[in-house]
Amino acid sequence: MFDRQYKNWVEFLEEEDMAFIKRLVLCSGSLKDLAAAYNVTYPTLRLRLDRLIAKIQIFDANNQMDDFERQLRAYYAEGKLDATVFKRLLSEYRKKGAKTNEK
Repeated sequence: MFDRQYKNWVEFLEEEDMAFIKRLVLCSGSLKDLAAAYNVTYPTLRLRLDRLIAKIQIFDANNQMDDFERQLRAYYAEGKLDATVFKRLLSEYRKKGAKTNEK
């Protein structure tokens, strides 16, 4: 049986992430075999795995985040946003939220 916390982080993963996890399990956790299956180098695969780990940690760690912040952090963890853009978007979003809460 799965506990609710487990289901929460899984629900946020994209289909591509789930396929990656499935392939990892089917390769018995061998990153070398997984790299061969994806026809990429080990460092490329390791980067993909590290980004997925960071994304899962974001989804699993902080229930205080709303959906927008959680997704923004996930995009940053995946490398879809650079640090400057991420920080600017997060800062502006938080400012907007603070102004909304003051009203």
